[in-house]
Amino acid sequence: MRILPVALRTAVAILLLSFVLSGTARADSGSGYTQTRYPIVLVHGLFGFDQLFDSVDYWYGITDGLRSGGATTYVAQVSQLGDEVTRGNQLIAQLENLQAIYGYRKFNLIGHSQGGLTIRYVAAVRPDLVASVTSFGTPHTGSAVADGIIVLAPAGSVQRWLAVNFATALGNLINTFSGGNDPQNALDALEQLSSGGAAQFNAQFPNGMPTSPCGSGAGLVNGIRYYSFGGTSPVTNLIDPSDALLAAGSLFFDGSANDGLVGRCSSHWGTVIRDNYGWNHLDEINQLFGLRGWFSADPVEVYRSQANRLKGQGL
Repeated sequence: MRILPVALRTAVAILLLSFVLSGTARADSGSGYTQTRYPIVLVHGLFGFDQLFDSVDYWYGITDGLRSGGATTYVAQVSQLGDEVTRGNQLIAQLENLQAIYGYRKFNLIGHSQGGLTIRYVAAVRPDLVASVTSFGTPHTGSAVADGIIVLAPAGSVQRWLAVNFATALGNLINTFSGGNDPQNALDALEQLSSGGAAQFNAQFPNGMPTSPCGSGAGLVNGIRYYSFGGTSPVTNLIDPSDALLAAGSLFFDGSANDGLVGRCSSHWGTVIRDNYGWNHLDEINQLFGLRGWFSADPVEVYRSQANRLKGQGL
């Protein structure tokens, strides 16, 4: 009769101890854990934003997670639809503005999806502004989804006209609701994210390019550190409606590992930290509102650990 109470007391004690230890660990890691030498700037991808309606964050919980550990963190907003010259020059203007106001020398740039290409452009044309480049789920060698759209909606077709106009309308809507006033160009974005467009971009801006099709590239080029991360689980949470779209996107990859929009090997650039997190393309930014696989890594903590890595490099 005494066995059950003892077992319950033991279980409660273990549970309480785990809470105490986890809380202590987080408190310890929060004390300067993410406090990098240079500010962190987060750069969104296709159809991205900084904040919608002054309340919905693209980087859900990530910005606060970085700041809680001491990181000075900014969120950029560039065109939702466009090529990397356009988006990159918009970002450069924002970095120069921060530099003029606060006197920062350089920045640690972190980009998700197309944002990873944007920050690579900035690192190439304005290396004086950049300390490091970190990409999450970026189609560095293009996306099979973009290639598929080009095939299914060829130039001059009604399908292409419909796709471009729908994408442009959505881009303008997101831009308006996020308080932006940036130009939109769906055709440029589609071309940029295709395998052909990516090949041209990589030929012009090769710093950090992998030396083999699914390998790593130089981790340090012209004084700038390059890192990349990726996911390989298109469907991670059945109550997340966005998973259905990413499941559809994964069909374009012919069974190869992908996150629903970006192939595993395409996410490689510079030093590959990990390319097979149990995440889909939106889990990589902790969306939709933190819904992800039960046993997958916490994206917020992964970003925090990357900030700590940059701190360890003196960045």
